[in-house]
Amino acid sequence: MIKTRLTEKLAITHPIISAPMAFAATGQLASAVTEAGGLGMIGGGYGDPQWISEQFAQTGNRRIGCGLITWRADLNPEVLDSTLALKPAALFLSFGNPKPHAKKIKDQGIPLICQVQTLKDAQNALDCGADIIVAQGSEAGGHGEKRATLTLVPEVADLIAKQYPDALLCAAGGIADGRGLAAALMLGADGVLMGSRLWASREANVSQSMHQAALNATGDETLRTQVMDVVRHLPWPERYTARVLKNDFTNRWHHDLDGLRNASATEAPQWEQAWAAGDAEKSNTFVGEASGLISAIESVDTIIDRTVSQAKSLLNRQW
Repeated sequence: MIKTRLTEKLAITHPIISAPMAFAATGQLASAVTEAGGLGMIGGGYGDPQWISEQFAQTGNRRIGCGLITWRADLNPEVLDSTLALKPAALFLSFGNPKPHAKKIKDQGIPLICQVQTLKDAQNALDCGADIIVAQGSEAGGHGEKRATLTLVPEVADLIAKQYPDALLCAAGGIADGRGLAAALMLGADGVLMGSRLWASREANVSQSMHQAALNATGDETLRTQVMDVVRHLPWPERYTARVLKNDFTNRWHHDLDGLRNASATEAPQWEQAWAAGDAEKSNTFVGEASGLISAIESVDTIIDRTVSQAKSLLNRQW
Protein backbone atom coordinates (compact mmCIF):
# COMPACT_ATOMS: atom_id res chain seq x y z
CA MET A 1 0.00 0.00 0.00
CA ILE A 2 1.20 3.51 -0.86
CA LYS A 3 -0.50 6.05 1.39
CA THR A 4 -0.96 9.57 0.02
CA ARG A 5 -3.34 12.46 0.51
CA LEU A 6 -5.39 11.01 -2.35
CA THR A 7 -5.89 7.64 -0.68
CA GLU A 8 -6.91 9.42 2.50
CA LYS A 9 -9.37 11.81 0.85
CA LEU A 10 -11.06 9.19 -1.33
CA ALA A 11 -10.76 6.34 1.22
CA ILE A 12 -9.03 4.08 -1.29
CA THR A 13 -6.13 1.67 -0.85
CA HIS A 14 -4.02 2.71 -3.85
CA PRO A 15 -3.45 6.21 -5.30
CA ILE A 16 -4.96 5.26 -8.65
CA ILE A 17 -8.07 6.56 -10.39
CA SER A 18 -9.22 5.02 -13.64
CA ALA A 19 -9.80 7.41 -16.54
CA PRO A 20 -13.50 7.82 -17.41
CA MET A 21 -12.91 6.72 -20.99
CA ALA A 22 -15.97 7.08 -23.18
CA PHE A 23 -17.42 3.69 -24.23
CA ALA A 24 -14.52 1.68 -22.72
CA ALA A 25 -15.09 2.61 -19.06
CA THR A 26 -18.29 0.75 -18.24
CA GLY A 27 -19.66 -0.19 -14.86
CA GLN A 28 -17.73 -3.45 -15.14
CA LEU A 29 -14.37 -1.71 -15.54
CA ALA A 30 -15.12 0.88 -12.86
CA SER A 31 -16.18 -1.83 -10.42
CA ALA A 32 -13.02 -3.82 -11.06
CA VAL A 33 -10.83 -0.78 -10.36
CA THR A 34 -12.62 -0.03 -7.10
CA GLU A 35 -12.43 -3.68 -6.07
CA ALA A 36 -8.68 -3.59 -6.75
CA GLY A 37 -8.22 -0.67 -4.37
CA GLY A 38 -8.43 2.36 -6.65
CA LEU A 39 -11.36 4.57 -7.57
CA GLY A 40 -13.23 3.37 -10.62
CA MET A 41 -14.78 5.86 -13.01
CA ILE A 42 -17.63 5.34 -15.46
CA GLY A 43 -17.07 7.15 -18.75
CA GLY A 44 -20.18 9.25 -19.16
CA GLY A 45 -18.76 10.57 -22.40
CA TYR A 46 -21.24 12.33 -24.61
CA GLY A 47 -24.00 12.17 -22.04
CA ASP A 48 -26.57 9.42 -22.48
CA PRO A 49 -28.44 9.40 -19.12
CA GLN A 50 -29.94 5.96 -19.69
CA TRP A 51 -26.56 4.40 -20.49
CA ILE A 52 -24.93 6.05 -17.48
CA SER A 53 -27.73 4.82 -15.21
CA GLU A 54 -27.39 1.30 -16.58
CA GLN A 55 -23.65 1.31 -15.87
CA PHE A 56 -24.18 2.47 -12.29
CA ALA A 57 -26.73 -0.29 -11.84
CA GLN A 58 -24.01 -2.83 -12.66
CA THR A 59 -21.77 -1.62 -9.85
CA GLY A 60 -23.94 -2.58 -6.88
CA ASN A 61 -22.98 -0.60 -3.79
CA ARG A 62 -19.40 0.01 -4.84
CA ARG A 63 -17.98 3.52 -4.63
CA ILE A 64 -17.81 4.62 -8.26
CA GLY A 65 -17.25 8.01 -9.86
CA CYS A 66 -18.36 9.30 -13.24
CA GLY A 67 -16.77 11.52 -15.85
CA LEU A 68 -18.47 13.90 -18.26
CA ILE A 69 -17.18 15.87 -21.24
CA THR A 70 -17.63 19.43 -20.06
CA TRP A 71 -18.52 21.10 -23.35
CA ARG A 72 -21.12 18.40 -23.95
CA ALA A 73 -22.60 18.95 -20.49
CA ASP A 74 -22.87 22.63 -21.38
CA LEU A 75 -25.21 21.66 -24.22
CA ASN A 76 -27.33 19.35 -22.07
CA PRO A 77 -27.25 20.32 -18.37
CA GLU A 78 -29.83 17.66 -17.51
CA VAL A 79 -27.12 15.02 -17.93
CA LEU A 80 -25.22 16.43 -14.98
CA ASP A 81 -28.39 16.53 -12.89
CA SER A 82 -29.24 12.91 -13.63
CA THR A 83 -25.67 11.81 -12.97
CA LEU A 84 -25.52 13.63 -9.63
CA ALA A 85 -28.77 11.94 -8.64
CA LEU A 86 -26.89 8.61 -8.84
CA LYS A 87 -24.60 9.83 -6.01
CA PRO A 88 -21.21 9.19 -7.63
CA ALA A 89 -18.17 9.01 -5.37
CA ALA A 90 -16.70 11.86 -7.46
CA LEU A 91 -17.67 13.83 -10.53
CA PHE A 92 -14.98 14.26 -13.18
CA LEU A 93 -15.10 17.11 -15.70
CA SER A 94 -12.75 17.58 -18.63
CA PHE A 95 -12.51 19.56 -21.88
CA GLY A 96 -14.17 22.85 -21.08
CA ASN A 97 -14.79 25.40 -18.37
CA PRO A 98 -16.06 23.74 -15.16
CA LYS A 99 -17.34 27.02 -13.70
CA PRO A 100 -20.99 26.68 -14.84
CA HIS A 101 -21.23 23.28 -13.14
CA ALA A 102 -18.88 23.45 -10.15
CA LYS A 103 -21.26 24.94 -7.58
CA LYS A 104 -23.99 22.40 -8.29
CA ILE A 105 -21.51 19.57 -7.75
CA LYS A 106 -19.93 21.09 -4.65
CA ASP A 107 -23.32 21.89 -3.09
CA GLN A 108 -24.11 18.16 -3.09
CA GLY A 109 -20.89 17.35 -1.26
CA ILE A 110 -19.51 15.37 -4.18
CA PRO A 111 -15.76 15.73 -4.82
CA LEU A 112 -15.07 17.63 -8.02
CA ILE A 113 -12.23 16.34 -10.19
CA CYS A 114 -11.15 18.60 -13.05
CA GLN A 115 -8.82 17.37 -15.76
CA VAL A 116 -6.71 20.14 -17.29
CA GLN A 117 -4.13 20.36 -20.05
CA THR A 118 -2.60 23.77 -19.32
CA LEU A 119 -1.52 25.75 -16.27
CA LYS A 120 -4.11 28.41 -17.10
CA ASP A 121 -6.89 25.84 -17.01
CA ALA A 122 -5.55 24.47 -13.73
CA GLN A 123 -5.77 27.95 -12.23
CA ASN A 124 -9.36 28.30 -13.43
CA ALA A 125 -10.38 24.89 -12.09
CA LEU A 126 -8.86 25.64 -8.70
CA ASP A 127 -10.62 28.99 -8.59
CA CYS A 128 -13.86 27.10 -9.30
CA GLY A 129 -13.30 24.91 -6.26
CA ALA A 130 -11.90 21.72 -7.76
CA ASP A 131 -10.94 19.23 -5.07
CA ILE A 132 -8.64 17.27 -7.34
CA ILE A 133 -6.78 18.44 -10.42
CA VAL A 134 -5.73 15.92 -13.06
CA ALA A 135 -2.83 17.31 -15.08
CA GLN A 136 -3.02 15.49 -18.40
CA GLY A 137 -0.02 15.35 -20.69
CA SER A 138 -0.22 14.90 -24.43
CA GLU A 139 1.03 11.31 -24.16
CA ALA A 140 -2.46 10.29 -23.09
CA GLY A 141 -4.79 8.37 -25.32
CA GLY A 142 -7.98 10.02 -26.47
CA HIS A 143 -8.57 13.75 -26.31
CA GLY A 144 -6.08 16.20 -24.90
CA GLU A 145 -3.63 18.92 -25.85
CA LYS A 146 0.08 19.59 -26.29
CA ARG A 147 1.80 19.84 -22.90
CA ALA A 148 3.96 16.94 -21.72
CA THR A 149 3.26 15.15 -18.44
CA LEU A 150 6.82 15.51 -17.17
CA THR A 151 6.68 19.31 -17.05
CA LEU A 152 2.97 20.01 -16.64
CA VAL A 153 2.60 17.99 -13.43
CA PRO A 154 5.28 19.75 -11.34
CA GLU A 155 4.20 23.14 -12.67
CA VAL A 156 0.64 22.49 -11.49
CA ALA A 157 2.00 21.05 -8.23
CA ASP A 158 3.80 24.33 -7.55
CA LEU A 159 0.65 26.30 -8.31
CA ILE A 160 -1.40 24.19 -5.91
CA ALA A 161 1.21 24.45 -3.15
CA LYS A 162 1.26 28.25 -3.40
CA GLN A 163 -2.44 28.99 -3.76
CA TYR A 164 -4.64 25.99 -2.89
CA PRO A 165 -2.65 23.66 -0.60
CA ASP A 166 -5.71 21.59 0.30
CA ALA A 167 -6.34 20.65 -3.35
CA LEU A 168 -4.92 17.37 -4.61
CA LEU A 169 -3.13 16.52 -7.84
CA CYS A 170 -3.11 13.47 -10.09
CA ALA A 171 -0.84 12.95 -13.07
CA ALA A 172 -2.16 11.56 -16.35
CA GLY A 173 -0.63 10.71 -19.70
CA GLY A 174 1.72 7.81 -20.40
CA ILE A 175 1.41 6.18 -16.97
CA ALA A 176 1.22 2.45 -17.49
CA ASP A 177 3.25 0.81 -14.72
CA GLY A 178 4.94 1.38 -11.39
CA ARG A 179 7.63 3.50 -12.94
CA GLY A 180 4.99 6.00 -14.01
CA LEU A 181 3.30 5.97 -10.60
CA ALA A 182 6.59 6.46 -8.76
CA ALA A 183 7.63 9.23 -11.14
CA ALA A 184 4.30 11.02 -10.70
CA LEU A 185 4.67 11.00 -6.92
CA MET A 186 8.20 12.36 -7.26
CA LEU A 187 6.90 15.15 -9.49
CA GLY A 188 4.55 16.29 -6.74
CA ALA A 189 1.36 14.41 -7.57
CA ASP A 190 -0.77 12.69 -4.93
CA GLY A 191 -1.69 9.90 -7.33
CA VAL A 192 -2.33 9.03 -10.94
CA LEU A 193 -5.11 8.70 -13.46
CA MET A 194 -4.58 5.57 -15.56
CA GLY A 195 -6.26 5.30 -18.93
CA SER A 196 -4.57 3.29 -21.67
CA ARG A 197 -3.24 0.58 -19.36
CA LEU A 198 -6.71 -0.07 -17.92
CA TRP A 199 -8.23 0.26 -21.40
CA ALA A 200 -6.02 -2.74 -22.17
CA SER A 201 -7.68 -4.89 -19.53
CA ARG A 202 -10.09 -7.79 -19.67
CA GLU A 203 -12.82 -5.76 -18.01
CA ALA A 204 -12.73 -2.84 -20.47
CA ASN A 205 -15.37 -2.58 -23.18
CA VAL A 206 -12.87 -2.84 -26.03
CA SER A 207 -12.91 -5.20 -29.01
CA GLN A 208 -10.34 -7.96 -29.30
CA SER A 209 -9.04 -6.56 -32.59
CA MET A 210 -8.42 -3.11 -31.10
CA HIS A 211 -6.69 -4.64 -28.11
CA GLN A 212 -4.50 -6.64 -30.47
CA ALA A 213 -3.68 -3.55 -32.51
CA ALA A 214 -2.48 -1.82 -29.34
CA LEU A 215 -0.39 -4.82 -28.32
CA ASN A 216 1.28 -4.76 -31.73
CA ALA A 217 2.04 -1.04 -31.56
CA THR A 218 4.67 1.13 -29.93
CA GLY A 219 4.27 4.69 -28.78
CA ASP A 220 5.76 5.76 -32.12
CA GLU A 221 2.67 4.44 -33.87
CA THR A 222 0.24 6.90 -32.33
CA LEU A 223 -0.64 10.44 -33.36
CA ARG A 224 -2.86 13.31 -32.33
CA THR A 225 -5.57 13.98 -34.89
CA GLN A 226 -9.10 15.23 -35.46
CA VAL A 227 -10.21 12.71 -38.06
CA MET A 228 -12.51 10.76 -35.74
CA ASP A 229 -14.33 13.91 -34.65
CA VAL A 230 -14.71 15.19 -38.18
CA VAL A 231 -16.13 11.92 -39.45
CA ARG A 232 -18.52 11.69 -36.48
CA HIS A 233 -19.62 15.32 -36.86
CA LEU A 234 -18.74 16.01 -33.24
CA PRO A 235 -18.18 19.73 -32.54
CA TRP A 236 -15.05 19.35 -30.43
CA PRO A 237 -13.29 22.66 -29.69
CA GLU A 238 -10.32 23.01 -32.04
CA ARG A 239 -7.83 23.10 -29.18
CA TYR A 240 -8.44 19.40 -28.45
CA THR A 241 -7.15 16.61 -30.63
CA ALA A 242 -7.21 12.90 -29.85
CA ARG A 243 -4.35 10.41 -29.66
CA VAL A 244 -5.11 7.21 -31.54
CA LEU A 245 -3.19 4.50 -33.34
CA LYS A 246 -2.07 5.27 -36.87
CA ASN A 247 -3.95 3.16 -39.38
CA ASP A 248 -5.38 3.18 -42.90
CA PHE A 249 -8.02 5.74 -41.94
CA THR A 250 -5.59 8.23 -40.40
CA ASN A 251 -3.13 7.72 -43.25
CA ARG A 252 -5.86 8.66 -45.70
CA TRP A 253 -7.44 11.63 -43.94
CA HIS A 254 -5.16 13.12 -41.26
CA HIS A 255 -3.76 15.71 -43.67
CA ASP A 256 -7.00 16.19 -45.59
CA LEU A 257 -9.72 17.11 -43.09
CA ASP A 258 -11.55 19.23 -45.66
CA GLY A 259 -11.61 16.27 -47.99
CA LEU A 260 -13.00 14.13 -45.17
CA ARG A 261 -15.74 16.67 -44.52
CA ASN A 262 -16.66 16.65 -48.18
CA ALA A 263 -16.72 12.86 -48.24
CA SER A 264 -18.61 12.47 -44.97
CA ALA A 265 -21.79 11.21 -46.65
CA THR A 266 -19.98 8.00 -47.51
CA GLU A 267 -17.17 7.97 -44.92
CA ALA A 268 -19.31 8.56 -41.82
CA PRO A 269 -21.51 5.45 -42.11
CA GLN A 270 -18.48 3.35 -43.05
CA TRP A 271 -16.60 4.57 -39.98
CA GLU A 272 -19.59 3.89 -37.73
CA GLN A 273 -19.95 0.39 -39.13
CA ALA A 274 -16.24 -0.28 -38.65
CA TRP A 275 -16.38 1.08 -35.08
CA ALA A 276 -19.30 -1.16 -34.21
CA ALA A 277 -17.38 -4.13 -35.63
CA GLY A 278 -14.20 -3.22 -33.75
CA ASP A 279 -12.27 -2.73 -36.98
CA ALA A 280 -8.90 -1.25 -35.99
CA GLU A 281 -8.01 -0.14 -39.53
CA LYS A 282 -11.20 1.48 -40.78
CA SER A 283 -12.16 3.24 -37.52
CA ASN A 284 -9.90 4.43 -34.69
CA THR A 285 -8.24 2.84 -31.67
CA PHE A 286 -8.18 5.35 -28.80
CA VAL A 287 -4.96 4.50 -26.98
CA GLY A 288 -1.95 6.58 -25.95
CA GLU A 289 1.81 6.37 -26.15
CA ALA A 290 1.62 3.87 -23.29
CA SER A 291 0.76 1.27 -25.93
CA GLY A 292 4.51 0.67 -26.19
CA LEU A 293 4.53 -0.37 -22.51
CA ILE A 294 1.68 -2.86 -22.77
CA SER A 295 2.45 -6.47 -23.65
CA ALA A 296 -0.67 -8.32 -22.54
CA ILE A 297 -4.38 -7.89 -21.88
CA GLU A 298 -4.70 -8.66 -18.18
CA SER A 299 -7.21 -8.36 -15.37
CA VAL A 300 -7.53 -5.02 -13.59
CA ASP A 301 -6.43 -6.41 -10.24
CA THR A 302 -3.26 -7.85 -11.78
CA ILE A 303 -2.44 -4.54 -13.44
CA ILE A 304 -3.01 -2.45 -10.31
CA ASP A 305 -1.27 -4.86 -7.92
CA ARG A 306 1.83 -4.99 -10.11
CA THR A 307 1.85 -1.23 -10.65
CA VAL A 308 1.72 -0.49 -6.92
CA SER A 309 4.26 -3.18 -6.04
CA GLN A 310 6.73 -1.91 -8.62
CA ALA A 311 6.24 1.71 -7.55
CA LYS A 312 6.73 0.86 -3.89
CA SER A 313 9.96 -0.98 -4.70
CA LEU A 314 11.27 1.98 -6.67
CA LEU A 315 10.30 4.52 -4.02
CA ASN A 316 12.06 2.45 -1.35
CA ARG A 317 15.23 1.99 -3.38
CA GLN A 318 18.44 3.15 -1.75
CA TRP A 319 20.49 5.16 -4.22
